[in-house]
Amino acid sequence: MAQSGKLQGKITFVSGASRGIGAAIARLFAAEGAVVILHAKTAESLTPIAEELTAIGAEVHLLPFDVSNNEAIKAATKELIHWGLAPDVLVNNAGIMKDTMLGLIQPALVQEVYQTNAFGTIYLTQALARFMMKKKQGSIINLSSAIGTKGFAGQVVYGGSKAAIAGITLSSAKELAAYNIRVNAIAPGFIATELTASLSETKRQQTLDTIKLKRPGLPEEVAQLALFLASDQSAYITGQVIGIDGGMCI
Repeated sequence: MAQSGKLQGKITFVSGASRGIGAAIARLFAAEGAVVILHAKTAESLTPIAEELTAIGAEVHLLPFDVSNNEAIKAATKELIHWGLAPDVLVNNAGIMKDTMLGLIQPALVQEVYQTNAFGTIYLTQALARFMMKKKQGSIINLSSAIGTKGFAGQVVYGGSKAAIAGITLSSAKELAAYNIRVNAIAPGFIATELTASLSETKRQQTLDTIKLKRPGLPEEVAQLALFLASDQSAYITGQVIGIDGGMCI
């Protein structure tokens, strides 16, 4: 692990850190000297990334819970207080994506997706921003999606939940600026993760055809943007929704 880095000594919380973009962010934050609190639904799913980061000398803490459950978030907050860990950086990455055409949408699906993607972001921000308000500093990074800004057939529910992230980000940024807390969002496009690997070859090619750079993005590329937003290099940036999509939305 780097002895001095862009996040040296910073306490960072990454939700949905067991794989994909969340794991890539956790790896980069650890490499840049951060204390990393890893979140996922289960401790078992976090074991591989936790062992990987511990092996490079990072200080790692596991905090499994369901972000769709506000009572679980409150319990997790008490655990952070017990550990004496007050986050400087929050990455709201945890989320679920379920494709459903408009005519087939059921209320239970809407509730499930919004409860995790939108409500979970609100509740986790509410809980952890309190630590930052006491410190008079912090950076909150919300993961939106190009689907939330561009839309996609079969993604009314998911796209709506990710579009909500923009409003959550902008309003939070205005409210928390008085405490020197910055709030920004990242809107990834087609990123090569386990989630997109399950797409059919036809759908994959259709998606690639919309990307001007003609390739999927990498989780590590999204992580680099998250690092910038978490670090002091972006000290004058707040209230932004930044696309990282290879030109998909232009």
